[in-house]
Amino acid sequence: MKNIGFIGIGVMGKSMVRNLIKKGFTVSIYTRTKQKALDVIEEGALWCDSIEECVKQKYAVITMVGYPKDVEEVYFGQKGILENVSEGTYVIDMTTTSPKLSQKIYQEGKKKGILALDAPVSGSDIGAAKGTLSIMVGGDKEAFEQCKFIFEALGKNIVYQGKAGNGQHTKMANQIALAGAISGVCEALTYGKVVGLDLNTMLDSISKGAAGSWQMDNMAPRILKEDFAPGFFIKHYVKDLNIALEEIDDRGVTLNVLETVENMYHTMQREGKGEFGTQALVKYYE
Repeated sequence: MKNIGFIGIGVMGKSMVRNLIKKGFTVSIYTRTKQKALDVIEEGALWCDSIEECVKQKYAVITMVGYPKDVEEVYFGQKGILENVSEGTYVIDMTTTSPKLSQKIYQEGKKKGILALDAPVSGSDIGAAKGTLSIMVGGDKEAFEQCKFIFEALGKNIVYQGKAGNGQHTKMANQIALAGAISGVCEALTYGKVVGLDLNTMLDSISKGAAGSWQMDNMAPRILKEDFAPGFFIKHYVKDLNIALEEIDDRGVTLNVLETVENMYHTMQREGKGEFGTQALVKYYE
């Protein structure tokens, strides 16, 4: 039960693999570039040369890749997960991706006796490293219960959201709320700067009151240090906001803050800033 396959060793995935190893799991890994995974291999992860090798004879397979097209690639086709896992395997996509795609994986997996969960996370690189991620899970309740011990190695706030795709819909709600929070922090800092406040002193005051938030506590200090390293890439956040816009457009609803912040981040991505962390939104105001 502690034999896990893990595909996608990026900023988040690497820390998640480390936490699984610390909790006693045997973790086989695959990613496109082995060089990027050498450190976790030295720490005990087992390298595999292909998806097929990585997913064979596993209790569960976790994916944490970049974009919906990457999810499609690793799950479908002759070399994909669904063609190569054993019947009864749990497949857990923790990528933030399209709810429609999560539903497709669930339905195709069900035909083969494979149990699929969509389980996107929130908490950035900090939560991934500390094992304190919030995890939002969609799929069959029984499958969730059978995999909860895996989620407990990765996060603290683990909530079953209902049917397949609901984990992703919940993550979209999270990303929409984040849009207002991070833009609010950046605008507050911009205002404080132009009126001549000491920004650290300002933050000491407003972060403890009604304006306080995770973004203010964790991202504002990075902004003041001009630390724009990605805990979460702008390019990935643009992807998430576009998914949210597609879902809400299908339902004939307008969300003005979502549209405005997506446009801001999209502008930054076009300017070559997609590799920065989301806190770099403050640069938009410069």
